[in-house]
Amino acid sequence: MNDTLAIDALVPVAAVALIAPVLLGLLPRLPVPQVVLLLAGGIIIGPDVLGLSSPGGVRVLADVGLGFVFLLAGYEVDLRVFREDAGRRAVVGWFVSLGLALGVVGALAAAGLVHAFVPAALALTTTALGTLLPILRERGLLNGRLGHYLIAAGGVGELFPVLAIAIFLGTQSRFVALLSLAAVGVLALVLVIARRAVRDGGRLATVIALGQNETAQITLRGTILLLLALISITDEFHLDAVLGAFLAGVVLKHWAGPTAPALESKLDSIGYGFFIPLFFVYSGMALDVRSIAEAPLRLLLFFVLMFLVRGLPALAVYRGVLPLRQRVQTVLITTTALPVLVALTEIGLRNGTMLKENAAALVGAGVLTVLALPALAVAINRPDTTPAGPGVSRARPRRAGRPATARGRSDRG
Repeated sequence: MNDTLAIDALVPVAAVALIAPVLLGLLPRLPVPQVVLLLAGGIIIGPDVLGLSSPGGVRVLADVGLGFVFLLAGYEVDLRVFREDAGRRAVVGWFVSLGLALGVVGALAAAGLVHAFVPAALALTTTALGTLLPILRERGLLNGRLGHYLIAAGGVGELFPVLAIAIFLGTQSRFVALLSLAAVGVLALVLVIARRAVRDGGRLATVIALGQNETAQITLRGTILLLLALISITDEFHLDAVLGAFLAGVVLKHWAGPTAPALESKLDSIGYGFFIPLFFVYSGMALDVRSIAEAPLRLLLFFVLMFLVRGLPALAVYRGVLPLRQRVQTVLITTTALPVLVALTEIGLRNGTMLKENAAALVGAGVLTVLALPALAVAINRPDTTPAGPGVSRARPRRAGRPATARGRSDRG
């Protein structure tokens, strides 16, 4: 890589990563997700404002943070939700959004406003429910049937764009994409064989069992090695490494078995404790604020498109299972988009498929959706005592800082 890690550039980034959750702790009613504060802090310490740090000085670690975003997303996927009505409707809603996005952004590309319409279209299909779950839980929006459908929609809105990135953008380099998928397939086979060997006993099983905690941390070190190896596939952090990180997370969850919660807790600590917030601060530093100031209408355009493309289909998709007020709330919540949106625009910038001004406008529009739409959803809320239905699992409380998935996990960052 051309970028080198600079300690003097890392100190302000670490300071922002610490200040963001402290500020939220001091102001618990502040309706702002942590990721917004991290992006804002990155802008402030970046070259466009104070100039205390630069993106190039921390890019190597930001790459690891981006890898952690998708590794943990894959690790927490629960495919059982797709057997339920909420999951099936969420999938239908997402594909409707994808079709609308491809059509609308394709028209923008024909008009010369978008360089490559596929990345921008995928950006319009994401949902950032994970950043909002603490606020929604506190205000009672996760109770009853509404909460179950919101969690499913949010999980699909984070999972499917990741898979779509691989399908639609990976075709730019079919050989590398196939090589990446083959490597992950080999990895899955190796891990399955290794799991059987460990399960059968022997000295290796004893070493791994005794070395999972305290100073050895064998499973955690192995996961970090896996992630770094995937990132190093290319000199730049291309799409296929992201896909590999996501699939590796799925494989790791299966491999960990009964020890999955313990490994997950460790990954939370190292990922959300350092690497992931660093990635979002880096994204704030790299954000082209000047292009937003010069063309604010572009930001407003993407904001409106997010509402029309991602949110509005919920009025039809959830008809018959949710009343009108709750469908409007679903529209507002599913329109919110930020963490996956930030990662997707970063990928688009790095592989040259997205214009810098469009990436900045999309992130800015995502910030606007997070700040405005959930507040409206809360304002029209009334207590929901409707049972979620048979076979429905409630969202359980969770540490702040985790993206939502099909299991309904919460996040402030």
